[in-house]
Amino acid sequence: MTLDLDAASALQTRTFRGALFDMDGTLIDSTPAVLRSWARLAAEQGVQTDLGTGNHHGRPARELLASILPADQVEQALARVTQLEIDDTDGVVALPGALDLLTALPEHSWTIVTSCTQALADVRIAASGIPRPDSFVTFDDVVAGKPDPEPFETGAARLGAHPSDCVAFEDAPAGLASARAAGCFTIGLPGTHTPDELDADVVLTSLEQLSIELIEGGFRLSVAA
Repeated sequence: MTLDLDAASALQTRTFRGALFDMDGTLIDSTPAVLRSWARLAAEQGVQTDLGTGNHHGRPARELLASILPADQVEQALARVTQLEIDDTDGVVALPGALDLLTALPEHSWTIVTSCTQALADVRIAASGIPRPDSFVTFDDVVAGKPDPEPFETGAARLGAHPSDCVAFEDAPAGLASARAAGCFTIGLPGTHTPDELDADVVLTSLEQLSIELIEGGFRLSVAA
């Protein structure tokens, strides 16, 4: 992938007060566990087996289940797949560059904005070894999930910042749409989607490309090609 140098240059001129990170596919790789859990649920429910992948990625589980199951089956299926995912942490690891980036950011300047439930997010954070922010945003904390702007608006508020002063990191179109609608500067990370599917201000290949400069009032990011 060729880095958009104009976009990267624009990033370097921005001063941010906060960083908002999606979790799965952005900070950690949980794909094998997700695929196993949703494939098992799909087999049990007798429905399609690509749940949790492709365009489904990044969408709240309840919303996805509601699109394929009768309304009276959604809550039971949600509880089932949530427990399957909580019980399966095999292969859940931090993605390259995630630990270095999080530890380089100023204390209390970043948080996680995930479509996972609180219980699942806690399990995956612990399994991956990434730092646990003081307060982060899960599906349990919002009325409307991604692609609605509420998750990233809530994340920025928890940092005491306006969304326009935050940079958001996402690997899924629904998450990028949420962050963009909230007013964040957006950085896309391929993995669950190809670069051309990510409508972001900057699309990287890895968090390893980023370096941080701490300045008065916040931080700046620069990108290595």
